[in-house]
Amino acid sequence: MRHFIVICFALIVIAVQGQAPIRFKVTPEVPPDTADLNYYGKKHFFRAVGEVVGLNMGLWAFDRFVTKGDYAYISLHSIKENFKHGFKWDNDCLGDNMFLHPYHGNLYFNAARSNGYNYWQSGLFAIGGSAMWEMFMECEYPSTNDIIATPIGGMAIGEVMFRASDIVLKDNSTGWERAGREAAAFLISPMRGLTRLLTGDMWKRRRTTGRLFGTPNVAIEMSTGVRWLEFRDKVFDEGLGGTFLINIEYGDRFEVRSSKPYDYFNFSANLNFQKGQPVLGQLNIKGRLIARELLEDKKTYMSIGMYQHFDYYDSDTISDVTNKVPYKFGTPASVGMGVLIRDIDRKYITVDAFAHTNAVILGAVLSDHYKVDQRNYNLASGFSIKAGINMVVKKDKFSLSAEYDYYRLFTWKTYARNTNLNTVDYRTINVQGDKSAAYFAVTNFRASYKLWKRLYLTAMFTMYNRSTHYRDYDNVHSTTTSTRLMLTYKL
Repeated sequence: MRHFIVICFALIVIAVQGQAPIRFKVTPEVPPDTADLNYYGKKHFFRAVGEVVGLNMGLWAFDRFVTKGDYAYISLHSIKENFKHGFKWDNDCLGDNMFLHPYHGNLYFNAARSNGYNYWQSGLFAIGGSAMWEMFMECEYPSTNDIIATPIGGMAIGEVMFRASDIVLKDNSTGWERAGREAAAFLISPMRGLTRLLTGDMWKRRRTTGRLFGTPNVAIEMSTGVRWLEFRDKVFDEGLGGTFLINIEYGDRFEVRSSKPYDYFNFSANLNFQKGQPVLGQLNIKGRLIARELLEDKKTYMSIGMYQHFDYYDSDTISDVTNKVPYKFGTPASVGMGVLIRDIDRKYITVDAFAHTNAVILGAVLSDHYKVDQRNYNLASGFSIKAGINMVVKKDKFSLSAEYDYYRLFTWKTYARNTNLNTVDYRTINVQGDKSAAYFAVTNFRASYKLWKRLYLTAMFTMYNRSTHYRDYDNVHSTTTSTRLMLTYKL
């Protein structure tokens, strides 16, 4: 009930009054050249399929002959067994299931995207590549969560990477500039780089830039500093380390005339440099699929749209004081509706706000009891509600933002009571985890003060709340806080 009240309050606030603070300097967008659209927009089916199949075969060969993974010793018998048995929930770690599999799906997706296919069509290639891997390339039963997370999460990561690589590329450049651009684009989107290598576009000099999206409106924030992580359960545990944050806002959030997926998106990632903590601590993508204006005048703007969401939060034990993991959470497959509001009827202050409600097709949340093989979290489905407000004072001299994300996830396919999880066979057990209903809430406050030109002093406070209600165990509540002090540079 307490969290429901907080959600209602947040929605009331935005209704009377969204993302990173508002950008006042909006770079004029330059549309793509027709010649580039005609040249790179041609569909090459067999080349796209060949890259997807080649990717799978290459990865399998690496797993089989270099790392010699047990799962890579496939045969006609293992393929037959996969089809006979069908899909099951697997027991891989959070990083594999909620990030690496979607990243792999991004490679399938961009094999098609770089061969002329659009966002939706490329998603079909991601499904096909994932199905091929699950059914043919492993001697483990195909995974239910992978066939969901890989293509859907791959579409989110893939379109972000494809558009980011498009900004870097410039076909009319030469020399070291061209070499640097091609190398950077290859790192950002390996399958696009591979396609350009195979076709010779990597070194062809053309009259135009070759950019499929022209010159988009992009803002980048990079922050680095210290992070203090605190976990409060029955005892108090804390740790100090370095942190690096990057936030990219692509497109104009207040422009909805274009209805192409990801003409507007927000990408944010947090890297940790702290003993015992995963390097990738957080990754969030919010991509607009389609939107329509509800209201626009000189003072107020409002739009409604459909958005795809990708959220990933990971931590590990801070120290041996409690030897407990503070939180683990992911939603690689989530989509819903969002409302955006802007109020500019003020002399020194500008305010915008947003609210989203989403269906979570697949999610994961830390478990206190299910610890089988590499998995210590429950797989689940449910919904999320997100709301936030941003305020900018004196044209970016000072900015303040607050956001509240609430997730409610349900795990229904579980093991029988009195099952000894220490003795079960992880290769055959087919459950989502503990029978439970959990909420995970992220509350974030951020303040930035301009020090000099594009340099800002930034303070962030984040609270992670988890509450899990188990069928067979006592309920568990935990709170983790993160405090950051950083210098931010805005491009």
